[in-house]
Amino acid sequence: MCGIAGLVGKYSPDTLDQMIETMSHRGPDDRGVHWDRDFNVGMGMCRLSILDIASGHQPMSNEDGSIWIVYNGETYNSPSLRPALEEAGHRFVSDHSDTEVLIHLYEEHGIEALQKLNGMFAFVILDKNRKRLFAARDRMGKKPLYYWHASGLFAWASEIKSLLEIPYLSRNVDREALFHYMSLLYVTGEKTIIQGVRRLLPGHWLIYDLEAKTSTTGCYWNLDFSKKENRPEEEWCHLIRDTLGKAVKRRLLSDVPIGCSLSGGIDSSSIVGLLGSMNHSNINTYSLGFVGEGEEDWNELPLARAVSRKWGTQHHEMILEPTELLEDLVSMVWHLDEPYAGGLPSWYVFKHMRQDVTVGLTGSGGDELFGNYGKYTTFEVNRLARLACAYRDSSELARTLFYNPLLALVSHAPEILVNRQRKNRVVSVPVLSQEPMRWFYMGVWYYFDDFTKKNSIFTSTDDHMDTGALLQALHNQSGAKDYRDAIAYVDFKTQLVDEFLFFTDRLSMAHSLEARVPFLDHEFVELVMRIPSSLRSKHHDWKYLLKKAMSDLLPEEVLTAPKKGFVIPIKLWLRDRLRPLAEKLLAPERLEAQGILRPQFYFNYVLPHLNGHDFTWQVWAALMFQLWHVVFIEHPCKGRPSIELKDLLG
Repeated sequence: MCGIAGLVGKYSPDTLDQMIETMSHRGPDDRGVHWDRDFNVGMGMCRLSILDIASGHQPMSNEDGSIWIVYNGETYNSPSLRPALEEAGHRFVSDHSDTEVLIHLYEEHGIEALQKLNGMFAFVILDKNRKRLFAARDRMGKKPLYYWHASGLFAWASEIKSLLEIPYLSRNVDREALFHYMSLLYVTGEKTIIQGVRRLLPGHWLIYDLEAKTSTTGCYWNLDFSKKENRPEEEWCHLIRDTLGKAVKRRLLSDVPIGCSLSGGIDSSSIVGLLGSMNHSNINTYSLGFVGEGEEDWNELPLARAVSRKWGTQHHEMILEPTELLEDLVSMVWHLDEPYAGGLPSWYVFKHMRQDVTVGLTGSGGDELFGNYGKYTTFEVNRLARLACAYRDSSELARTLFYNPLLALVSHAPEILVNRQRKNRVVSVPVLSQEPMRWFYMGVWYYFDDFTKKNSIFTSTDDHMDTGALLQALHNQSGAKDYRDAIAYVDFKTQLVDEFLFFTDRLSMAHSLEARVPFLDHEFVELVMRIPSSLRSKHHDWKYLLKKAMSDLLPEEVLTAPKKGFVIPIKLWLRDRLRPLAEKLLAPERLEAQGILRPQFYFNYVLPHLNGHDFTWQVWAALMFQLWHVVFIEHPCKGRPSIELKDLLG
């Protein structure tokens, strides 16, 4: 696992050195640089040694030096790929480096090499014969890759903060990215929070022509819902168990110790159960809990203990206090690179894991694969309601209404409001609208709709800024025939990659720990997407099929426990220890001077929340953006932040 960076053009060598130093947390064990004077290309890396510790140094080249690579990730099937390459005449220098396998695989197959990889990766190859750079990112987006292209200059890095070391790159906020962030709590898509810096999308490649100074991108993998298979439920359960088990086994490829994050939920518990069923000895598991007054709803330690007892793991527990969050908050913001307003407990799990292991398995991805706790149901109600109002007199509809009282109610009251609760807030949105998907995406599942942002949140916006349209476009792009598949597609393209995998990468690498996610093995994902969606997730038991497949591996209390979510109790802490920070960074006079958010935000959201109303995520989103702005815009520095939280509060 590594941090990679590079430059094309007339740069000082010191710039590349600083880019690597800025993300040295991603690779404290080794570093290297290669300069190609023919094409003015500099490539660098810092390495966290996981495989082939002795001979895996980068940048690495092929036999004649015509191809060079910097590579971040793990190719889990590299041992099975190597023999065929040796038979084809490729000569290996390293003992078992997956980086060298990738070099020769590219030599042999070009872009098509990507189809043969099973793993998580982001890499850049200098191909001197073709006079190009070739870059790619893994199918799900587990590993990041950012790039900047301007005035004949090109640069890339694993983290944005590394690119910010380039003297020519201006630190201007991308207002459209921020506009989406205030609805989603994370930055999504190709644009980043820094104007001009782009992220390579999951499942995509990039080619930079070293002579023409042009770049192109393309997609080599996408979710596919067209291959549904009709199989008995028991057969699907067997396939889920077998395929996920193989994914877990692949992720044991390591020359260093491995542990497991264990929240007590179905997904992480399934990973531990599969390891236990393989008779994997000395499993280390790590859990985080909260024991403060009013924090019981966020605590899953008893469930994690039950899993640990069942499999006899070496279990480690941490209790998080608000003071710890305050001490680490500035460092978290710096490591995250972009504003992020979700929960941050993984920081502490990964921090604790790193004391014992270098690789950690997590349960990320299980929610998005199996219904995301019924997110699709609201859209189905909307579809049925529109059907009722359009065809309320048809006999076919009459039969439908007989079996669906809710639909009957909707048909007699077209303007009914559907209330739905999410994360301790209740919102009301119209069942009917001319653009139903936009209404429901923005009204039910996100924190500010576009109208509110344009008219009462931001000081100014452009007409083209439209988060609802962004989500609607992804929904349409899915090609899915039902809402469950379409919403899974949207989740994979937004929340999964740009929130969950984003913070998994940043918060693990902040502590020089490699996080691996078996649920997002592409072979397992492709299997799950072949399951008919109505079987994959059932009403009122969203993970029915997964739980059935894993039932003998999990304690009964885990199988029946309600979903809690792995988040910090921000609502309570904003009114207590985080209150001074919110009052200072979101003060109306500060917002007015900054000119991004309207000063009225303080009176409409911050003050009401502090006085007992629930605007948790709206306030937290604005606060985390402000803290990001302080760290990256107001106090820019070489390397790590030059300020601490006490400086802001003092």
